[in-house]
Amino acid sequence: MMDLAPADSALLVIDVQERFQAAIPSIAPDRPVGRNCRILIESARMVGAQVLVSEQYPKGLGPTLPHLVEAAGDAPRRDKVHFSCCDDPSLAAAIEQAHRPWWILCGVEAHVCVLATAADLLARGHRVVMAGDAVDSRREDCRSMALAAARDLGALVLPTETVAFRWLRAARGDAFKRVSALVR
Repeated sequence: MMDLAPADSALLVIDVQERFQAAIPSIAPDRPVGRNCRILIESARMVGAQVLVSEQYPKGLGPTLPHLVEAAGDAPRRDKVHFSCCDDPSLAAAIEQAHRPWWILCGVEAHVCVLATAADLLARGHRVVMAGDAVDSRREDCRSMALAAARDLGALVLPTETVAFRWLRAARGDAFKRVSALVR
């Protein structure tokens, strides 16, 4: 079942940081992954789904990209050194305190931190959606294998728009108009 009610969902934005942009240009604000991460963040905030942001060793890799920091507003940002967000004590505590059965993942790198987090969330009994058009790796073959592995582990791999419109449930109201404008 794919019941992505906002009250039961959290978005985890994984390591979309400054130093990754040269190696993974798709995370830039005007490129597909960067744009889709922003759409997910803004949609989550509109409907009331929780947003959590991780940063892999920001001292060396820099902060989260500015367009995503702006979109995330006051959403918590947590530093980490582990590849899986679930292995980092601060992030693991934030995940458990959220009490959300559904976790939607976006970010980089798909085959390292995003996949490791998906595997660990699933192992802990959570349901996971990997936003397939909002994750990337330095190499396309690594991204493709990560999406296949996530699906094999039991995660759903869905487009950003599917997640956003599933949160909305109906084509009505201000949130629908705002999300529709984001995805155009």
